[in-house]
Amino acid sequence: MNRQLAMVLDLNKCLGCQTCTVACKKLWNQDQGTDYAYWNNVETAPGKGFPRLWQETGGRNADGSVKRGEIPSLDADYGRAWKFNHDKTFFKSNGPREWLKPESGTQWGPNWDEDHGAGAYPQENHYFYLPRLCNHCTHPACLDACPRGAIEKRSDNGIVLVNQDQCHGYRFCVEACPYKKVYFDPKRQVSTKCIFCLPRIEEGVAPACARQCPGRLRFVGFLDDPAGPIHKLVNEYKVAIPLHPEFGTGPNVYYVPPLSPEGIDDEGRPTGKPRIPPAYLESLFGPAVHDAMARLAAEREKTTRGEGSAVMDLLIAYDWSKNFALDDARTREVI
Repeated sequence: MNRQLAMVLDLNKCLGCQTCTVACKKLWNQDQGTDYAYWNNVETAPGKGFPRLWQETGGRNADGSVKRGEIPSLDADYGRAWKFNHDKTFFKSNGPREWLKPESGTQWGPNWDEDHGAGAYPQENHYFYLPRLCNHCTHPACLDACPRGAIEKRSDNGIVLVNQDQCHGYRFCVEACPYKKVYFDPKRQVSTKCIFCLPRIEEGVAPACARQCPGRLRFVGFLDDPAGPIHKLVNEYKVAIPLHPEFGTGPNVYYVPPLSPEGIDDEGRPTGKPRIPPAYLESLFGPAVHDAMARLAAEREKTTRGEGSAVMDLLIAYDWSKNFALDDARTREVI
C-alpha cells in the first residue's frame, strides 16, 4: 500500500500569529539540542526566511540526482536561542532599568525580518505569511542523501521519518533538503525533523499545527481520498499548489496562493495592478500559480454575484471538522 498524507495551507487566511509554531515547539522539541530548531515556522514573504536564504541551496539536479547544498550556520543562518536581559529589566533594584532586548551576539532568528515585506510604501508595499514545515516529499532528497539508510518514507501514509538509532549525524540530509527542514541536534548528534505528528495521526487526530490554528487555514488528508479536502483542493479544484516544485522532490505540502489587493498611485487611486507581483508568486510556486489565482478570483466573483461556490465554502471552513480527513471512510471530528 502506497498512500500519501498531505496538507494544504490557505495563505489568504494566515494571521502570522505563530500559534502553529508554538504548538509544534511545545510538543516536540524543547530540549537543549533543539532550542534553535523550528519544525514549523511562519515566515514573512518576501523575506530571507528561516534559516536565512534557505531557498538558494539544495534539491535535485536535472537528471534527478541529489544536488549538493549547504549546511546553514547555527549563528548566521538559524540564530541561537536568544538570551534576554531579564535581570536588568525586571530584577534590578536600583538605577535605571533597561528595556527588554536580546543580549549581544544575535545575528538571525526565526522571525528576524517579520512584517518587513517589499515594495514602495504606500503605493506598492506588500507581504504575506508563509507557514513552512517538512513537505514529506514523494522523492525526498534527505532520504537519498543519507549513507546510513536512517531515513525512511512510510508506505501507509507517506510520512518521512528519521531512525535516530541508525543516524550517525553526518548531516548530509540537512545539506540535501532544499527546504532546510531537517535539523541537527548537536547534543545528541542526530538529525531531527517534523514527523507530521505521527502518534496523533495514528489515533485519528490532526497534527498539532493544524489543530491549533485559529485561522482554520490548514487542511489534512490523503491525496487519493476523493471525499477529502486535499484531493478536492489539489486535484479537483486545482487551487492548491506546492512550494518550489522546481526543486524536484515532489513536496506534499500545498498552498492556496494569496490574492492581492490593488496598488495605489500617488493620488491614492487604485491602479488595477496587484500589490504582490505575479512574477514573485511564480518564483515561489511555479507557473501553475497563475491558473490557481485565476480560479480563486473567479470563484470569489461567483460569491459576489450571490452564486454558490463549493471551492469558497471549503476554504472558508464553516465546519472545521471537514478540514481533516484522516481516513478515507469518514471525516473525523478531532478533539
